[in-house]
Amino acid sequence: MSLFIFILVLFLLLLGYIFYGKILFKLFEMDYNRLTPAVTKKDGVDFVPAKNWLVIFGHHFASIAGAGPIVGPVFAYIYWGWVGVLLWIVLGSIFMGAVQDFSTLVVSLREGGSSIAEITSKYISSKARVIFMVFVIFSLIIVIAVFADICVKSFINERGIIIPSLGLIPVAMIVGLLMYNLKFDTFLSTFLGLAMLIGLIFLGKSTTLQLNIVNPYLFWMIVILTYAFFASVIPVNILLQPRDYISSFLLFFSIAVAFLGIVIKPLPIGSGYIFRFSSPQGTIFPLMFITVACGSISGFHSLVSSGTTSKQLPSEKDTLLVGYGGMILEAILATIALFCVVFGLKSIPQGKTPTELFSLGFSQIVFFLGDYGQFIALLILNTFILTTLDTATRITRLLTEELLGIKNKYLSTLLIISVVSYFCLKGTWQVLWPIFGASNQLVAAIALLVVSAYLINKKKSFKVTLIPSIIMFIITISALFIKMVVFLKENKYLLAFLSFILIILGLFIVEEFRRLKNYVS
Repeated sequence: MSLFIFILVLFLLLLGYIFYGKILFKLFEMDYNRLTPAVTKKDGVDFVPAKNWLVIFGHHFASIAGAGPIVGPVFAYIYWGWVGVLLWIVLGSIFMGAVQDFSTLVVSLREGGSSIAEITSKYISSKARVIFMVFVIFSLIIVIAVFADICVKSFINERGIIIPSLGLIPVAMIVGLLMYNLKFDTFLSTFLGLAMLIGLIFLGKSTTLQLNIVNPYLFWMIVILTYAFFASVIPVNILLQPRDYISSFLLFFSIAVAFLGIVIKPLPIGSGYIFRFSSPQGTIFPLMFITVACGSISGFHSLVSSGTTSKQLPSEKDTLLVGYGGMILEAILATIALFCVVFGLKSIPQGKTPTELFSLGFSQIVFFLGDYGQFIALLILNTFILTTLDTATRITRLLTEELLGIKNKYLSTLLIISVVSYFCLKGTWQVLWPIFGASNQLVAAIALLVVSAYLINKKKSFKVTLIPSIIMFIITISALFIKMVVFLKENKYLLAFLSFILIILGLFIVEEFRRLKNYVS
């Protein structure tokens, strides 16, 4: 059963990439000879062409594939069963998520590497740009705070992953030095980097750090945010690019061994719901669709595509593979995460977090790895939390500079880190987190709307992005309205107010777009 379903999912996702991806590639008239912003605006800091397609794919995939495609599908399965979740992963990623990731990457390339929020000014209105940009920066700060908090707690609870997680930083810098400065062969540089990573994994598994720290949470938070600060300002080819590149092989490995485990030992469906329309969390529509998030479509992806990837893409020929293909591979990751719980666990242990359920299920599917199965699952999660963290910090820094006109990258990054520190130490992110899922999907709806405005301006067919945008607006506005009512009943007036504000902001941008469309027609 598990093997048949998994192969069917892979087949459908591959069909989507081959056929629907080519439709998009033709629509946007990709030109292999057109120079990308990474080449024309190369500055040695943010605009740096990647060594080759695999390096930029590694960066993009590692940046978008944080904890989201694992946590979201697991939560959604527990609430509404696996059938609806799996259908949304497949259909959502092919016709919506991958479309958003690819199209925002292309539009950013055509606009000199500008972020999708900045591009809003040119193709919708300057007012929409300001509102969208403030909203995006606010959302990103929550992302950074949440991922920093999760990373810190993982270091405290699972000390074995500290050595490979932090050790990967100098390893990445060595790989970057070999590839870009010493002009080593990419294969040799990669081999050396992976050999060092494997050594770190064995060292971490066999050695547990004994640290006598009075306040471990504060200590590790300082370490993580210090890393995020430097990762945001250091040239991308020194740390961000090679770190994401080497990290991506961990995820490739996890996908490969999970597939191997499913083939060797197909498992029956464990306990849990196959499908249910309603749960204590609410009805499947619209709440499941914003819970799955990164497994099908995520607004954060558009920020990565237009924030860092477009500034490092060496050639337009790589857009389909990186933009569309990256989302398809993330859908495969989300499917594996779902399978780890549905097929890997005979029952759902009470009191376990989605990440713990994933690691337990993963260890059952990759039974041939023994004790290393669960350890590698936790390491993968933590590694990709860090890759998303450093990319999100850099994107927020770039957006802050665009919005406020700050020319000093150190000042803008320090401003961001200061706000994030407050959110983490005061626990503010925990108060705001309940509305993040809907706000993240609202970013996706707006990003697709901006691309639609771009296509209208270029006199091209825009239904391929407008229809997904309309669907996402319906989903997110409905979810925010439901949440607002729930928050009012629970006397959570701040969250209710913020939900109302997000609804108004979303509808305002839709109205700005409607005026544009009427003007064009």
